[in-house]
Order: sequence, then C-alpha cells, then structure tokens
Amino acid sequence: MNKNKGYLNDDRRAVVTGIGVVAANGIGVSDFWRTMTEGQSGVGPITLFDASKFPNRIAAEVKGFDPKIHLSPSVKWKRMGRHTHFALAALDMALADAAVGDAMADSARPVSVTIGVSTSAIEVVQGVAYIVQDGEANRVRPGMVWASQPHAVSATVAEYLGTRVAFQTVATACKAGADAMLAAATAIRMGRADIAIAGGTDASITATTCGAFCASRLLSVRNNDPQHASRPFDRDRDGGVLGEGAGIVVLESLAHARARGARIWLEICGGASHADVFGTPAASGLGTCMTLSLANARLSGDAIDYVCAHGPSDPGIDRMETVMIRNTFGRRAYRMPVSSIKGATGNPLAAAGPMELIACALAMRDDLIPPTANYTTPDPACDLDYVPHARRTRIEHALINVHGMGGGNTTLIVRRPPP
Repeated sequence: MNKNKGYLNDDRRAVVTGIGVVAANGIGVSDFWRTMTEGQSGVGPITLFDASKFPNRIAAEVKGFDPKIHLSPSVKWKRMGRHTHFALAALDMALADAAVGDAMADSARPVSVTIGVSTSAIEVVQGVAYIVQDGEANRVRPGMVWASQPHAVSATVAEYLGTRVAFQTVATACKAGADAMLAAATAIRMGRADIAIAGGTDASITATTCGAFCASRLLSVRNNDPQHASRPFDRDRDGGVLGEGAGIVVLESLAHARARGARIWLEICGGASHADVFGTPAASGLGTCMTLSLANARLSGDAIDYVCAHGPSDPGIDRMETVMIRNTFGRRAYRMPVSSIKGATGNPLAAAGPMELIACALAMRDDLIPPTANYTTPDPACDLDYVPHARRTRIEHALINVHGMGGGNTTLIVRRPPP
C-alpha cells in the first residue's frame, strides 16, 4: 500500500487546531515541551497529603497550579474538583491557541464536547467521607454532590463554552482521553459537528487512590530517587508513577478549519479500540488494536515513522507492548523510533492519551522526537529503539498507544497537516 494512500479528498477529515495542557512537567505547551525534550521528570515527593506511612511516597503532581491564577475570574472554582480545574485551564489554552471563539458562536451545528476521566473527584468524595465519619454530616455542602459526579467535568466545560453543545463523558480508565478524542474525530467525520472539544483529565493523587494502587503493587517504590522513578522500557524499572493533569484539544473538520484560515497541528486519520482477551496478559490486545487502526486509516505499517508508546514503566506492560509492536510491524519495528513520555509526565491516567497526541503535534512541528526520559539500561526483553535523547527527524505519520486498567486498549494514528 502506498505510504500516502491514506489521504482522502474529504472535507470532513478531523484536524486539530488547538492544544492545551496541564502536566506535572509543565503548565502550558511551552514548559511541557521544553522539559519533555530535555528529559526532565515531573515526579517528586507527594505533597497533596501525608504519604509518610505509604510504601510509595512519590507522584507526578502538577506543581504551582493556582485556580485564582490559572482559571478565568468567572469560574466558581471552589465548587469544583481539582480535575475540573485542570480541564478548564487546559481548555482556555486550547481555545486561545485555536482562536475559535467566534466560529463556535456562529457554528451551524452544536459543538461536540467529549471528556475522558478515569475517576470522579476523589478528593471531594474522600472529604465527604471524612466529614461523615467524624459525625458532622451537617457540614457536607450541597455543591459536593455535583462536584463528585463522573460527568461534572464535561458538563462544566459545556456550560463554560456558553454556546450550543452536545456533551458526553467517557470513563475507560487510562485510555479515556484517547477514546474521547477518537469519539470527537468520529463526530467530525460523520457530520455531527464542525467543531469538537475533547481530551482527558484526572487528579487522583489522594490517600484513597494511592492506598489502592500501593495495594496492587503497580507503583514504583524508588522514593529516594523520584526524578528517576518512572523509567519506561528500562531494565531497572520497578513500576509506574501515578500522575495527574489534563490535555484538551480543539478539533474541526478540514473544510471548517480552512474556511477560517486556522493553523492546523495535525490530523487524526485513524483509530481503534480493542480489549485484551480474558485471561491473557495486560496490553496483549494492543497488537490487534494497532492493526485495526492502520486499516481504519488506510495505511500500511510502512507509513508509520514514530510510535508514541503507552510505556507506563510497568515491568510486564512495557514488555508486552514491545512484543505487540514487533508483531505488528515485523522487521520494521527495529528501524522505527519508539518512545514513552511517561518518564516526564508520570501516568496521568485519562490525560495520558491527550498528552501523547499533543507531544506528537509538537514533534511534527519541530521535527523532534521526545525522548524516553530515564531510559539508560536496555532490557533484553524490550529491544526496540526507545530514543533515550531527543532526536531530529521528520514525522509524517505517528501511532499513539494507550492501555487502560481492566484490559482496554486504544490506538490513534495522526499525520502532518494536509498540504
């Protein structure tokens, strides 16, 4: 199959015209990209609660985020969960980047809003539980009911936009943000929307969540060296690092973006979801997922220039993703750069997929592949080119992988803006 055969004469192609990010390694696209390409990690000691009695005392917290500074004065942020704060801040960045305000107001079709979350506002739920346990149920505020709803983020975003909106929430663990973007791209292609807002957000660094993750033994216990704790595909990895943050993107149909002269970051040209078969290792469904995505994008494996891997720094999942990439691409797998951004971001759960897509957009802009931070010692079971340092190269097509707890997998394929 011809490398460029995936291009269609189709004005309904889904393109990204705005990006916004709040991450542990940087608030805003500039800091996010600078620290990532320099291989700097956003992981550090947990400060959001007292983790001194936990086996894992590190996380990728978003540092320096102040709702009074990073949110519009009109936002009643005290009534919202932390993950909603992150989403609104990233949304403002994406809207400003796309300069789409007037176009949303004039749109003939409702703006599609799809936000992925892996949890509700855990800190709000936990706070209510503490209050009730202390025998002070009368101190529970009515707003806590709304703030703790799974759809609170998407509904808040819809209200904040102040225009006609069709909104929905996706809750599929770590792949929720990728699923949200895939759903938004589908809405564009099917003609249900000319403009879509999509992404993912999570803020799960609480005693409740960390306690559960510690019990599952999924987290690194490299407490004395947090900067090097998340080390995807490295021989000495000992688990992932829980993160938080948000990634929000603005999508438009190609015709709509061109009509208003918008700058286009990239096109979402394919994608698919596929679950692991029950009883098989985690992420074993990624192989079928990648194959389906290539077919959906009408591309052969030879078209892919870069894989932005899920790579959570988990010993088993990193190994399985490597196997699935080899099975999908054959010998080409060894000539294709593969990197994971989670050495810098930690695992921000539902925000992982959007952050990967934003990293791909910036990689295409700068002809620069982001490195796998902290990758220093090769693992014989993970034998691909994991890009230990940022590398200059041109990317026409990139493949994005995300795996979610519970056995779900989602793959997106993106390409440079159409000529």
